[in-house]
Amino acid sequence: MKNIFTLFLALFYLTTTAQKLGISPQVLTSRQIASLLPEVVRKTLNITFPIFRVYKYVDNDGHHYCILTESKDEIATDKDTLNHKIRAVSLKADNSSFVKNWEINDNIIKNENDETSIWFWTKYTDFKDYDGDGLVDPIIVYGTSALNGYDDGRIKILIYHKGRKVAIRHQNGVLDLARETQVDKAFYDLPISLQTSVKQKMELMRKNGQAIFPAGWQVAMKNKKTSFNERQ
Repeated sequence: MKNIFTLFLALFYLTTTAQKLGISPQVLTSRQIASLLPEVVRKTLNITFPIFRVYKYVDNDGHHYCILTESKDEIATDKDTLNHKIRAVSLKADNSSFVKNWEINDNIIKNENDETSIWFWTKYTDFKDYDGDGLVDPIIVYGTSALNGYDDGRIKILIYHKGRKVAIRHQNGVLDLARETQVDKAFYDLPISLQTSVKQKMELMRKNGQAIFPAGWQVAMKNKKTSFNERQ
């Protein structure tokens, strides 16, 4: 198994263009994904859901791959694919194998909102070095839809900085009292440029009709609040 894995990884390096430090992350093509992650390697890495997207980026720590997978459980009446579960895996190429940096697992929640689907929001996902230390600071965003579409779904923003995971969790709501945002205290210790980028993404989500944040959320974050809603 190890020899097969080594061969596939070596072939992938030979058939892809080298990526230099500072260049934007590369979204792998279907052919590149098949070369990097053939079935035998997927089984080794426990990648069981269909692969939605793979990002490749290079920083001072090496070559990294972020694999986004979605379960694709059913087709809705409007032909959209509904996912009940998602999983992301971040890998670092290490000689002839991979080392896992981190992973994300989540699923729809059947409660009073009856979530219908969960998926990665790649419009807001990025891989940049925000503090100039030569290491990429990934931002991964995903969300859910429920009975009222985005209006009562959840949003989760995950930031990885210097080996630490920092999260912002938000619950949309048709009713004012249903909306609530929770921010990890560590968010306010992140580089200002990284905090600013996340806040800009949140504002864009609002403009795109995908997020309904509590009134005054910008002021709440300026004041470094870790939880805010419209009941306060």
